[in-house]
Amino acid sequence: MWQMLLSKKRYYFDDEIKEDENQEYYRSSFHKDYDRIIFSNSFRRLSKKTQVHPLSKNDHVHNRLTHSLEVASVGRSLGLRVGEFLSKKYPHVEINPYDVAYIIQTACLAHDIGNPPFGHAGEEVIKEWFYSNKDEDFLKELSQNEIEDFIHLDGNAQSFRVVTQIENNLFGGGMNLTFATLGALVKYPHPSSNCKNIGKSKFNYFQSEAKFFRLLFDELGLSKADGTFKRHPLSYLMEAADDICYGLLDLQDALELKIITLMDVKNIFTLICGEEEVAKVYSNMCIEDTKKVSKLVAISIHNLAVHTMEIFEENFDAILSDNQPKDLIELFTKKEFQTAIKEAKKLGSAKIFNEKRKIELELGAYNIIETLLENLMHASYELYKKEDESKLSFRNKRALELMGENRPHKTQSLYNIYQRVVDYIVGMTDNHAKYVANQLNGMGI
Repeated sequence: MWQMLLSKKRYYFDDEIKEDENQEYYRSSFHKDYDRIIFSNSFRRLSKKTQVHPLSKNDHVHNRLTHSLEVASVGRSLGLRVGEFLSKKYPHVEINPYDVAYIIQTACLAHDIGNPPFGHAGEEVIKEWFYSNKDEDFLKELSQNEIEDFIHLDGNAQSFRVVTQIENNLFGGGMNLTFATLGALVKYPHPSSNCKNIGKSKFNYFQSEAKFFRLLFDELGLSKADGTFKRHPLSYLMEAADDICYGLLDLQDALELKIITLMDVKNIFTLICGEEEVAKVYSNMCIEDTKKVSKLVAISIHNLAVHTMEIFEENFDAILSDNQPKDLIELFTKKEFQTAIKEAKKLGSAKIFNEKRKIELELGAYNIIETLLENLMHASYELYKKEDESKLSFRNKRALELMGENRPHKTQSLYNIYQRVVDYIVGMTDNHAKYVANQLNGMGI
């Protein structure tokens, strides 16, 4: 089983699958996966994408890149501990704990690589735009499953598309990552058509990636008898690393921006770090509030990570079963940790996500992304409809030329044409999205 789950196979052009055998002792297959993410353009662009606070002028505030690096750091620690657990549990299987650490670390690096500009606000704008236009002629020609992909657009599915289709080798396996790393990246092993059943827009592959997804999960041994899929066990650790980081680091950013105070977070840290530790840090008059929170965040991440590893091992059989748990945090036996995470989310909803400046910037982001969609989607529809590309209107022709190598081609299906527009918009940084929208509005002259 674990030989399959730790597969070194890679997917290439023309449906070719090959096991990576070109390894050196200092650079394993999974190490190469890590390098491919780190050196990619799509990963580098995360430095100019919003984590929570759009276009922040404070250099201490997290962006998607710094967030992903921190999540990867936690994921590496979780992976090394679990790798040691697996090597002892399966002595007949050759399992290198450092390979497991690299798999989870790389999945953590890639988990947000498909997120649009302006964070979750950008994602919501795209979904809302497609939903409000779903009955318009230019979308009516799509199948129900195809339109669902756009109405429920999810960064998880786009991340999977980026690493398997878009980055490096366009429609030829993307980054050609190992199957083990790709499996660990997937939190929601179902398509957008399942979103209605679960009541939220969370899924991990579009219709365009459905065939490869089935191949991948068959190869990993994660297909169930009823035609659905199980999660890769290591994906639980990737998800936990993300959950641990974003809940706490959002508080750190909010304090940096003076949206919340030290007293607002005292009980959260007390629940995770203990009353004595919090009192010691809070009473230190030699350091400022932001450094106090940084210290407590570090202790909190450690405590939560240790408990996460314990929970993974205690629930290992359930995680391997067909009836898998939702996530590791719901299984926490230290209820004070669960309470702290809930309080952090509650504080985020009450004070951080509704902060006035954030709302103002998100409204601006709405207009930016709406401008991009209005112009590029209609231009793409005309491209699809016109028999001769030279007959495109001047405006639409120039709009498509703005897309450069990302522009769709007339030979593609309407669904694939629209996907290339979304690929282009989602791949933008905050600043570039603002720039292109200004050009389309005539404000960049």
